[in-house]
Amino acid sequence: MQTHDIILIGAGHNALICAAYLLKAGYSVLLLEKNSIPGGAATTEEIMPDRAPGFHFNLCAIDHAFIHLGPVVQELELHKHGLEYLFCDPLVFCPHPDGKYFFAHKSVEKTCQEIARFSPTDAQKYGEYLDSWQRLISAITPVFNAPPKSVIDILTSYNPSNVKDLFSLMGSDRATLDLIRTLFTSAEDILEEWFDAEFLKAPLARMASELSVPPSQKTSAIGGMMMAMRHHPGVARPRGGTGALTAALVRLVTSLGGKILTDQAVTKILVDHNRAEGVRVAGGQEYRASKGVISSLDAKRVFLQLLDAGDVDGADPQLRHRIGRRVTSHNDAILKIDCALSELPRFEHHEHRDEYWTGAVLIADSVDHVELAHSDPHIGRIPDENPSMYAVIPSLLDPSLAPPGQHTLWIEFFSPYAIAGAEGTGLQGTGWTEERKNQVADRVLDKLATYAPNLKSAIIARRVESPAEISERLGVEKGNYYHFDMTMDMMLPFRPLPEISDYQTPIQNLFLTGAGTHPGGSISGLPGRNCARVFIREQNPFAVVGQWFFGQ
Repeated sequence: MQTHDIILIGAGHNALICAAYLLKAGYSVLLLEKNSIPGGAATTEEIMPDRAPGFHFNLCAIDHAFIHLGPVVQELELHKHGLEYLFCDPLVFCPHPDGKYFFAHKSVEKTCQEIARFSPTDAQKYGEYLDSWQRLISAITPVFNAPPKSVIDILTSYNPSNVKDLFSLMGSDRATLDLIRTLFTSAEDILEEWFDAEFLKAPLARMASELSVPPSQKTSAIGGMMMAMRHHPGVARPRGGTGALTAALVRLVTSLGGKILTDQAVTKILVDHNRAEGVRVAGGQEYRASKGVISSLDAKRVFLQLLDAGDVDGADPQLRHRIGRRVTSHNDAILKIDCALSELPRFEHHEHRDEYWTGAVLIADSVDHVELAHSDPHIGRIPDENPSMYAVIPSLLDPSLAPPGQHTLWIEFFSPYAIAGAEGTGLQGTGWTEERKNQVADRVLDKLATYAPNLKSAIIARRVESPAEISERLGVEKGNYYHFDMTMDMMLPFRPLPEISDYQTPIQNLFLTGAGTHPGGSISGLPGRNCARVFIREQNPFAVVGQWFFGQ
């Protein structure tokens, strides 16, 4: 029986980052991954080698913004392990049905000039709007970079610039109340307060709704940071695709002596006298951990599937009920479309420029269009009568992803995990069949082709993955690769529950990391970094954190 200091369940980017910090602190680490390759939602693969050889696709994550708010890349010196980020500029293009369009550059001034072509008043307001969000992002970034209950860690993460921005938002009673109101209101209400033109409000609503909530939902206004972060610190993609981040982390982890085993699906966490002792994988093999087990899976799977009910109840009699009933992951999910293209789609009716495709293309005709795209899935309806979507051609910025002169197309379409009226049919009883997912994909591509007419003739091959298939491949509940909702009631010390929000659990030596922990989903690495920090402190409560954490 193999024994290591620490066993990590899963080998996604957060687990790999957590492992790297632990290895640097001197622990022996084993990562167990259920899939045949590490990476979780951060992979790049040649998924259609027969029909589209030489085309490499990002199967989930594509645009990296949050990771640039933290120190992970610099602290782990990932550039030494082959990671190179390519920053997007321009950032976003969104064509409007009336011929107008939103075209955002990294430069706020240049973006305002583009907006001013159609709405000078909104162009002026856009700069002010972004400034307010940039100051909020700066003010709360230290909270992301620390365990959510550690006041000392949070305070020591602040620098003079963060403090200045915090006080600019809370320097008077009116400013403080305005900030609180912003956090409690909806993205739609904030956009109505700031702007007039629909061609601008619609894409901003679509970006805010990337947190998987409709723009009318109260507390969704915080999604405004999603566009602001594209301007600063910027949005980037690893050269070679998202999987290049995983590859760099794998090289780092193995160079430090860490072991990664694939095709090892953990089926049980072994507990003895309220202490996590190891895990069992499919097939029956057991691996022992002398100091701790860290799971990057969501808390529902950990406490409701991988642990014996008696072990959980013995540690906290209310925990299983609270996780099962209070931790929410609603029906909103993703249908993913990947296409190999012979040429770049052209926006013939919107003064086409190839650079429109450098960043993200949003199809969002109005705020109401975005609203339906997010509210329909919640009740099991597929919003494919007039699809809204997020589309990217990563091969324009990074030609290594496709054969010369050809391209890859990545499309994210919000859809229900379980289809109303189709219960008990299709994969996992969700209603998703091969026929249905391809019918939906046809409508999504038809909609995009109304803006880029050459799209359909440019498609060499395509692959469609339903929410149920994403759920099976990644092992995430309801196809949600954020693990759980990203609403205010499920963030900060509430993620996933107050009693387990600091990466620790009531079972000794069992820790949590991953998208279901603070600060949440997306490519950031911060759940992994923060969890490692908590683990090291628990093992060495009297040690100087910097010496143990950074290997100094």
